[in-house]
Amino acid sequence: MTERKPPPVTAPLRLVVADDNPVVRAGLTALLSTHADITVVAEATNGHEAQEAAHRHRPDAILLDVRMPGMDGITALPHLVRIAPVLMLTYSGESETVREALRRGAVGYLVHGEFTTDELVEAVRDIKSGGPPRLTATAAEAAAAGVATGPSLAEANPQLSTATGNSPERLSQVQPSVGQSSVYRSRFQLSRREAEIMDLIASGMNNQQIAAACFISEKTVKNHINRIFAKLHSTSRAEAAAKWLGTAPGSHPGRS
Repeated sequence: MTERKPPPVTAPLRLVVADDNPVVRAGLTALLSTHADITVVAEATNGHEAQEAAHRHRPDAILLDVRMPGMDGITALPHLVRIAPVLMLTYSGESETVREALRRGAVGYLVHGEFTTDELVEAVRDIKSGGPPRLTATAAEAAAAGVATGPSLAEANPQLSTATGNSPERLSQVQPSVGQSSVYRSRFQLSRREAEIMDLIASGMNNQQIAAACFISEKTVKNHINRIFAKLHSTSRAEAAAKWLGTAPGSHPGRS
């Protein structure tokens, strides 16, 4: 009898995170590191550091901000894409900036405030599959306009026509998903944002990390948590997490 070999272990997706804002970097690293299939191997504060980290660690992908001191993301982009796929992750949503990033080879462009943490994780995972560029609404509109007004952008990044399709307002291929089951979300009557924050609380994040991961203020996080505690009839993070994860007595969704 031949011995059955165990299934191969898939190595986690290795990332470099480049952003000059230390809170954003910390939040992204904390958020992404909660997933076993993703690991952040290095952080960078500008384009030069991103290049050094990419050469040193040879990551599977790079998350890159636009505006950084020294060398900005757009300048660093042509050098970085030779090493690994680059996903722009930034507050800069200007049309020409978006189009220039895509011309220079970015595999996607996500504007803060236009995606959830779940959508970000899915976009990062999808880099491995080599699908079409991932664009949030502002970026998709800019890309569609660029493709419509001239061939240069489409020629530089042929996948853009697939990504933008006939509806530039939509996210391209980034499918939203709420972390905990819809049964729990429905039972506790949490909004999508509250469910997202409850997922992060259950993963062990503190308020500062949650604020950075969701790109909102700590005060807003506290307001959400107060509403969550009221809906879950909880007085502590541990109690709320136990109910959310279904480990507290009587918290199973099938029970009344």
